[in-house]
Amino acid sequence: MAAHGLVLFGHGARDARWREPFERLAQKLRSARASEGDDGFVRLAFLELMEPDLSTAVGELAADGCDVVTVVPVFFGQGGHIRKDLPELIQRCREGQPSVEVRCAGAVGEDEGVIEAVALYCLRQV
Repeated sequence: MAAHGLVLFGHGARDARWREPFERLAQKLRSARASEGDDGFVRLAFLELMEPDLSTAVGELAADGCDVVTVVPVFFGQGGHIRKDLPELIQRCREGQPSVEVRCAGAVGEDEGVIEAVALYCLRQV
């Protein structure tokens, strides 16, 4: 059975506190996957200003035995980083880990369920 890793890919920031909600999300995913009998192969990666970068995170999952890795951009929309930078980074990961199938999801903010959750959050604020 194939081991499937998950990388949450964010922008990164100078303020270390910016990372906290991403860490909480990663931990929720690890717990959810572990409750389903999965090893919880979940990593964070960042475009800039924070570590690790995407290539390092994919490499760690490959070293852990993952033969499939899905990168999930934790961005609200499809800006330049997602349309231009991310495809180049994904290609580098594929070249650096040729035995690993590296997949890439759309930006989380493009998903209708995420939009609905944000709308409900906003409505609770009024």
